[in-house]
Amino acid sequence: MKKLEYQVLLFYKYVRLKNTEKARDEQRLACEVLNIKGRIIVAPEGINGTLEGLIEDTQKYIKWMESQKKFKGISYKKSNGTGKAFSKLIVRARPEVVTARIKIDPLTVTGKYITAEKLHSWFEKKKEFYIVDMRNDYEYQSGYFENFIPSGIHNFYDLPDVLPRLEHLKDKTIVTVCTGGIRCEKASGFLVENGFGDVYQLKDGIQTYMERYPNQHFLGKLYVFDNRLTLGFNTNSKDHEIVGQCYHCQKPSDNYVNCEYNVCHYHYISCKNCLDQETGLAFCKKECKEKYLAGQFKGT
Repeated sequence: MKKLEYQVLLFYKYVRLKNTEKARDEQRLACEVLNIKGRIIVAPEGINGTLEGLIEDTQKYIKWMESQKKFKGISYKKSNGTGKAFSKLIVRARPEVVTARIKIDPLTVTGKYITAEKLHSWFEKKKEFYIVDMRNDYEYQSGYFENFIPSGIHNFYDLPDVLPRLEHLKDKTIVTVCTGGIRCEKASGFLVENGFGDVYQLKDGIQTYMERYPNQHFLGKLYVFDNRLTLGFNTNSKDHEIVGQCYHCQKPSDNYVNCEYNVCHYHYISCKNCLDQETGLAFCKKECKEKYLAGQFKGT
């Protein structure tokens, strides 16, 4: 019996969309017909998606997208799926494809593109430049570029908070990085608008760099927004370096968990030894466990 092979697509495109409700409905129908699950957001500024399906079905989806002028030419980041990356399909129309809550138009102003190949050569030549990781703080716990500067933000809409920590680099060469590239379109433009003179963005994101240069200058695993949680592109599993640390004991780990207390749900890394021994669940603080158990006792 032939083994079913799944593929995950990560993609985006900034493009003017006049009728987001129509685009939403078309996307939902296409995915349902092809038995594809995942998340898609459409907005007046474009489309953003992460999908999983059988390879033949995801390829049909790409072919369908390429047949439409507005979505032609998208760069799809592909990785091996499990068939369980998503439990359902969610397609929504929203004001922004990635929420910034400040006025930034990547179709008007954005940083210069730098390819994975060019960035790799900069690393090898030891050129002076500064990697600014524009992902949320929990994302770069499991993997990051050498000598990177963390954004320090917990949500992308906190982007203005990045400016103070980068003020001393206004005249330096900056390369913004994120998972697939979509956030850097806005983040790099935001830096340009705020007086940074030499700003680049990694074209097609960290995932593309890792595919082409596994274990080279990017350490650890890439955080992804599906049930896989982390993704590695190592040619040899023995080469994989765990750079994440358990929140509780600081031992090497890249195992993400959510605090079980429903008011908290803090997303963090915890080794299996630091899960609560009494319940087998994850709690970021003793108080969260106490409140969780109190709620269970009350039936809430």
